[in-house]
Amino acid sequence: MSEVISNRAPEPVGPYPHARRVGNLLFLSGVGPRVRGSKEIPGVTLAADGTVAAYDIELQCRNCFANCRAVVEDAGARWEDVVDVTVYLTDIRRDFAAYNRIYAEHFAGPGNPNPARTTLGISALPTPIAVEVKAVVALK
Repeated sequence: MSEVISNRAPEPVGPYPHARRVGNLLFLSGVGPRVRGSKEIPGVTLAADGTVAAYDIELQCRNCFANCRAVVEDAGARWEDVVDVTVYLTDIRRDFAAYNRIYAEHFAGPGNPNPARTTLGISALPTPIAVEVKAVVALK
C-alpha cells in the first residue's frame, strides 16, 4: 500500500491522504471543490454567521471533477481508468439535474471513462460544500 498526495488538489481537511494505492487499484478519498492553498470554496456565498447563503452547484461540480482528475494524474494514473465514482449531494432534489449534466461532460461518452456510479443525497458535509466525489481507478 502507498499513499498519494497531490500537489495540485486542495489539501485534505483531515488526517488522510488524497488517495491510497492498493495493488492495481487507486482509491480516492472524498474530494471537494475547494481551491488548493486556501479555504476558498468556489461558488459559495457565506452568511455573516458562517452558514451557506447561496451556492453554484455547477461550479462546485466542475471543481470537484478537476480536483479528482488532479489526484488521479498526480498518482501516475489516467483519467480514462476511473472505474467507479460515488458522489454526495447535500440537496439532491435541487441539484441532481445540473450535477448529472456536468458529470456527463467528464465521465460519459467517447474518450471518457464511463465508470460505474452511485449518487447519494446526504444532509451535510464537513465543510460548507454541496458536493463531494470519491473514485476508484484501475491502474495499468
